[in-house]
Amino acid sequence: MSEMFRITLPDGSVREVAPGTTPADIAAAIGPGLAKAAIAARVDGDLRDIMRPFEGDAQLALVTSRDEADALELARHDYAHVLAEAVQNLFPGTQITFGPSTDDGFYYDFAPKDRPFTEEDLPAIEQAMRDVIARNEPLVREVWQRDDLIALWRQQGETFKAEWAAELPGDEELTVYRAGTWLDMCRGPHLASTGKLDPQAFKLTRVSGAYWRGDQANAMLSRIYGTGWLNKKQLDQHLFRLEEAAKRDHRKIGQEMDLFHLKPEAQGSVFWHPKGFILWRQLEAYMRRRLDAAGYDEVKTPQLMDARQWEQSGHWGKYRENMFVVPDEIPSTDDEAPILSGKSDLMALKPMNCPAHILIFRQGIKSYRDLPIRMAEFGCCHRNEPHGALHGIMRVRQFTQDDAHIFAREDQLIDEIKAFCDLLDSVYRDLGFEKYAIKLALRPDNRFGDDAMWDRAEQILRDAVEATGRATEEYGWEELPGEGAFYAPKLEFHLTDAIGRTWQVGTIQADTVLPERLDASYVGEDGNRHRPVMLHRAILGTFERFIGILIEHHAGRFPLWLSPVQAVVATIVSDADDYAKVVAEKLAAAGLRVETDLRNEKINYKVREHSLAKVPNLLVVGKRESEEGTVALRQLGSDRQQILSLDEAIAMLKKGATPPDL
Repeated sequence: MSEMFRITLPDGSVREVAPGTTPADIAAAIGPGLAKAAIAARVDGDLRDIMRPFEGDAQLALVTSRDEADALELARHDYAHVLAEAVQNLFPGTQITFGPSTDDGFYYDFAPKDRPFTEEDLPAIEQAMRDVIARNEPLVREVWQRDDLIALWRQQGETFKAEWAAELPGDEELTVYRAGTWLDMCRGPHLASTGKLDPQAFKLTRVSGAYWRGDQANAMLSRIYGTGWLNKKQLDQHLFRLEEAAKRDHRKIGQEMDLFHLKPEAQGSVFWHPKGFILWRQLEAYMRRRLDAAGYDEVKTPQLMDARQWEQSGHWGKYRENMFVVPDEIPSTDDEAPILSGKSDLMALKPMNCPAHILIFRQGIKSYRDLPIRMAEFGCCHRNEPHGALHGIMRVRQFTQDDAHIFAREDQLIDEIKAFCDLLDSVYRDLGFEKYAIKLALRPDNRFGDDAMWDRAEQILRDAVEATGRATEEYGWEELPGEGAFYAPKLEFHLTDAIGRTWQVGTIQADTVLPERLDASYVGEDGNRHRPVMLHRAILGTFERFIGILIEHHAGRFPLWLSPVQAVVATIVSDADDYAKVVAEKLAAAGLRVETDLRNEKINYKVREHSLAKVPNLLVVGKRESEEGTVALRQLGSDRQQILSLDEAIAMLKKGATPPDL
């Protein structure tokens, strides 16, 4: 009799099963409801096909659609395979390459036989995908010998697959998934059959070019993108978010509101217009007041620092490809000579502020009584991002961080991190964000420091969040293995915006590595030198990206205190011009940012134009208003208007325009 396998379930119960038994068999033995609901399995923690037999004793957790992250990953991977099969059915001779899942869908890269695919092809491909789903073909995992698989791909004219199979590591098991007669090389896992997919829960979205294996020297392929979900309701919600996101695009609104522009003359840097810079200044002034009240000292450090400093900090070895490196010499003006000699020492524009803050900390002897020292800087930094990665003001090369570093003793860390979390919570709520998640990013494989240091730093962050009462499901508390910085674990704060998207913005890191590498110390109560712990922290992250998030979250309709223009006084007739100027002067005297619109245009035209520019308050005045000392107040987003005395209007607007911390 064959040896039985012991399969341990999440409740601790054990089932003994014969070789050849699958997770699906165990689900069926437990009950018909679970047999129908189970779509995959976690075997010893690894996600696997529900029809793949056990290979020995194992821990088993059955996966259902309630396990949404796993279920979506499986469905999107399956949609990619169904897409590939559908394309080959419609366009014989097309070669297949790769088709991974993505954060909200999937794509597949093809080598078409005759012509690149276009978006006009997508409706027919979608219907062919539904035909594949309707056939409900089992997705069967097969293990192949390398030479046999390469021979098959070559026989079928699949040169890209044959090339990839030949280059995979020699000890790697080569697996194929078969749906009827169609097959693709894939590690899996997959759902049990194509019919497990909802044929109404996907949509193909666009077509682009892509190089084979991402190399411009290789063949150009056609990449078809799609979005895939577990049901049509999820798809409809996603498509609504996409439509809403397009309306809220910060680049579009930034142009409509005349906030900023971007030009090739300064790749990845923002040209802030007067109105955009008013928004910046209001946000900066607010953050400065909050930092002053929280006991931070503001500093300013150099843009350009010697490469030796970056070598000592460790950034030169681990971050150099993202740094702008500058030779420390005077360029030659001789037309016959090279501009640069290539022999000079190197400097670099700072990509972050932390090493410079340690240099300030090291000036003078610090005592344990001086700690904590909270050092803040709205520091302009540069990172050499690839052109293709740049995106509006969300991802740029020149940016300003709301950066700060807290130098503290170990016994002060919990209180300092807790105070930071409370400050961050208050700031986010003031800026209109009610919901955010907290994640703990743990040690990466490539790191400085020993395990004991990482154990201690990670536990301090855990304890601090628990002390705030936010290590809960309500705050999306989660630990992320391998996601920490090379020098420290970190807490990440992920905002949820008005249409449900998440943005990682704030962070705090507990670092003992940089103080050691850059020789930061203080004199302890025992008279000896000790290393401070350095808390790297930011709330907004960068001003550029956070303003982009603010624009999209509020769709340009900022809280009144942030609005670049808080009110426009518009005339109905030219007879009211003088009164409009008086109204504007009194609003300005009350501290409001106000403009006048005295143009010889119809009032409905003015209302539409200022609504498009997201002006929050339009004060309309005509002959009657000028005689009675009133204004007709129209607020953005409302069809109604209020007739108020000028003093009432000023008082109301002044109250609404007061920053929340004041």
